[in-house]
Amino acid sequence: MLGRRAWTTARALGKREEIFPIGSTANMRWFATGGDGEDAVREANAALDDVFFSDGRVADAAAAGSSSSSAAAAESRRLTHVDATTGAATMVDVGLKTPTRRTATASARVTLGDEAFALVRENKVKKGDVLAAARLAGIIGAKKTHDLIPLCHALALDSVKIDLRMNEEAKAVDVFATATCSGKTGVEMEALTAVTVSGLTIYDMCKAVSKDIVIGDVRLEAKYGGKSGDWKRGGEV
Repeated sequence: MLGRRAWTTARALGKREEIFPIGSTANMRWFATGGDGEDAVREANAALDDVFFSDGRVADAAAAGSSSSSAAAAESRRLTHVDATTGAATMVDVGLKTPTRRTATASARVTLGDEAFALVRENKVKKGDVLAAARLAGIIGAKKTHDLIPLCHALALDSVKIDLRMNEEAKAVDVFATATCSGKTGVEMEALTAVTVSGLTIYDMCKAVSKDIVIGDVRLEAKYGGKSGDWKRGGEV
């Protein structure tokens, strides 16, 4: 889609006369300007108003479906932590939402390498029990998520479970966290924070053995409950 580039292009044209396309392939139109930069901007924006709605959806696409389904789709894609008027970061008001049961599972992988992996597996790391420390750190991390992530709500968690699996083939610890609450907003961030803090703790416990440890593949695996419904990586809920 070329339409979004029109404003910048028009501003840059100045006194020169140029012709460039605006709109989707299905609704292509050509825009020409020979005036000054401000005139070019006004002409380009007027043309864009005919092609785009205020929320950025292409008119052709909206007309193809019902107005209600298009509005719902636009709402689901909206960045809820961004003020629609000013663009400033904002905390979502969940005061009128009904509390529901919510669960989220996240995962991460801490790749240790041969030596560190063997020491963790045999519980011979000098600092102590790596897996026990990582498990407790993950739970604490989930409970402190709202202190770390600026726009997260403080949630009364019902449960946080940390599962640490030794992966012999990858010489890694696979970390899984499941957070559950009965609340007005989801617990995805709590689960993601839990696996991240667990991974960082494993690194801290093992850094004397190896500086080559990698914390990666931090991702949401599944979430259940809430307005957006259930979701699972791979598509099967």
